[in-house]
Amino acid sequence: MRALIQRVSEASVSVDGDVIGDIGPGLLILICAMDGDSAAQADQMAAKISKLRIFRDEAGKMNRSVKDIGGSALVVSQFTLAADTRRGNRPGFSNAAAPELGRALYTRFADQLAALDVPVARGSFGADMQVALVNSGPVTIWMDSADW
Repeated sequence: MRALIQRVSEASVSVDGDVIGDIGPGLLILICAMDGDSAAQADQMAAKISKLRIFRDEAGKMNRSVKDIGGSALVVSQFTLAADTRRGNRPGFSNAAAPELGRALYTRFADQLAALDVPVARGSFGADMQVALVNSGPVTIWMDSADW
């Protein structure tokens, strides 16, 4: 699985002009299931992100997790994180999981994050979404389970 994680002071996702998910301070997580990914990878990604220390402590160091600050997560599916840009000018997405698997792993990831006591708001899998955010820092982290 691949994730692009942004530390935010607020974020929201809308479909057809209606806000379907919003959070205050926390994490905007754009998530993509890759071909061959499994439930174990979704669980591992959720566990790692729930403990990721990218929020400032009293000394100003990034030493607190989203759970430590009482923050939330906005989880948005984004198959374009699977983009292969090695050739030509048009990205290929054949490395992304098939929609059925992608939906199942997206749901599993968000459910697992919630089970780890991180309040979760969600986008709508496969929908044309508009995401608004205020990136705090800015702090943006790229994670790929293939690197573990």
